[in-house]
Amino acid sequence: GVELPVGTVTFLLTDIEGSTRLWETDPGAMEAALQQHDRLLGEVIEDHGGRVVVSRGEGDSFFAVFPSAVSAVEAAGVCQLRLGDAVWPAGAALRVRMGLHTGEVRLHGGDHLDHSPINRCARVRAAAHGGQVLLTKTTRDLVQGRLGGGFGLNRLGEFRLRDLADPELIFQLTHADLTG
Repeated sequence: GVELPVGTVTFLLTDIEGSTRLWETDPGAMEAALQQHDRLLGEVIEDHGGRVVVSRGEGDSFFAVFPSAVSAVEAAGVCQLRLGDAVWPAGAALRVRMGLHTGEVRLHGGDHLDHSPINRCARVRAAAHGGQVLLTKTTRDLVQGRLGGGFGLNRLGEFRLRDLADPELIFQLTHADLTG
């Protein structure tokens, strides 16, 4: 496995909307589309200084960490723009939802990872739909006014996320060329 940096990082979790149905409908097209998806996400994440921790976790998800919150949010946005521009195999146009959260990577007793920030990030991702990038207030506070590339933020409001006691204030990444 990849060594996780210890300290404050921004987590990016992604997954493909409706991937089970796509696999059932046209596995050949889906296989080709997935290779394209993996290459695209991997390149953008690396270009922005991120590290892919798990490609293809549960289902068709990516899990990456970034030392910089701004780089993480911009990487997610660039991924969405490039996914939107991509030419996909017929019947397998992928729509990906993304969640971002900034937290501390803490290792407990050797290599046992504190999963709470990762779980929070997964809940935020689950609140998104395909083509959307959602972030927690923690991440928003770090990137507010610092995003380049035509990216902005829109406050969506408080969401009650599964397994989390308090409602989470969620923001959506915006861009002239992003729908959702």
